[in-house]
Parts: sequence; structure tokens; C-alpha cells
Amino acid sequence: MSGKPKLHYFNGRGRMEPIRWLLAAAGVEFEESYLEKKEDLTKLQKDGSLLFQQVPMVEMDGMKLVQTRAIANYISTKYNLYGKDVKERALIDMYVEGMFDLNELLIMYVIQPADKKQEYFANMMDKTENRYFPVFEKVLKDHGKDFLVGNQLSRADVQLLEVILMAEEYKPDILAKFPLLQSFKARISNIPTIKKFLQPGSQRKPRTTEEDVARAMKIFRS
Repeated sequence: MSGKPKLHYFNGRGRMEPIRWLLAAAGVEFEESYLEKKEDLTKLQKDGSLLFQQVPMVEMDGMKLVQTRAIANYISTKYNLYGKDVKERALIDMYVEGMFDLNELLIMYVIQPADKKQEYFANMMDKTENRYFPVFEKVLKDHGKDFLVGNQLSRADVQLLEVILMAEEYKPDILAKFPLLQSFKARISNIPTIKKFLQPGSQRKPRTTEEDVARAMKIFRS
């Protein structure tokens, strides 16, 4: 029997955080091996662990999985977070791709140069409030269920909650115009495995700081 999944990344959110969320939501315990210096990454690259020479990398079920979406797809399929049929999966994929776009917009804010931060922030918040969140508000309204797709928890619900909480870190009242997203947030946050992940002391990572970015750059810049 294989042991716990082992996550290889730096000690921060980045592109591993959606994977941590999915494992936590599925109730799967996991271990983390943090890259702390350039040599840690080089070792993984040289021993053939990284197919494209990049992390995130997750060791599970006898595989060394890379590429964030591929890892997330595997976890979602294995732990029944990917809908009941191919149509539900197509909807989940569409919604999640939009969430990945928004997630990327949010995580890139911290690395903007000081003279571009204000403009980037305004654009980021505009897209969050006027492009992305209205879509998910409408999906919940039209679907009329507790979840975005079907009638059970999927990766789309997990990853929407993640991105809502990230957006609220930048603007705490960002859900003011979205009553269905407000109730969605409360509902999904109360699912026992997710509630546990949201408690202090869990493996959820704090908001990324400029110091975190500087640390990561030392590892990933060649």
C-alpha cells in the first residue's frame, strides 16, 4: 500500500496551493518536501523526477506527477470530485479554467514592480468583480443547487472557494454584490474536510508576501 502523497514545492502558495486544497477537501493526508535552495530543485531535475524540469511535483500512487492541471485532474478523478459523467466534467473544466485564469491574475499581483502595482490592482479587481464573479453568481442562480455542477461537491466548488478567499484578502467586501456567492462561501466552508483546512495550523499557506517571492526567485531563477 502506498503512503501519503508527497508534495514537492517551496513553502508558499504558488501553483501548488490548488492541489493542497483538493487533497484537503478529499480528506487525504499529505506530506510536503519544501525546496529551500537552488540545489534542492537541481537535485530533483538531475535525478529525473521532473518531466519538464519544473515543480509542482506530487509523488503518489507510484507516480511522479507534474503540471498543475494534470495533478489536479488526477486527484479530482481519483477522489470523485470530477462530476458523474462527461457533460458534468466539461462544465467543471470550463469553470475551473476560468478560476485558473483568475487565480493567476491574483497570484501575479505581488510580483508587479512598485510603479505598476496600482494599475495592476485596479485591473485585477475590475476583472474579478465584472468578468469572473458575475459568471459564477449566474451559474449558481441558473443551476439552483448547492453546488456549481450536479448535486455533489466537485473540484469546481473547492477551487471557487479558494479564489473567493484570495480575492477577499485584497478586498474584504468583494462579495457585496453577489448574494449567492456569499451563501456558497459559507456553505462550502462548512464542509468538514474544508472547515478543517481553514483552521489555523493546517497546511493551507498564508497570503504570499514580497519576501516569499524573493525566496522563491532564489530557488527558481537560473
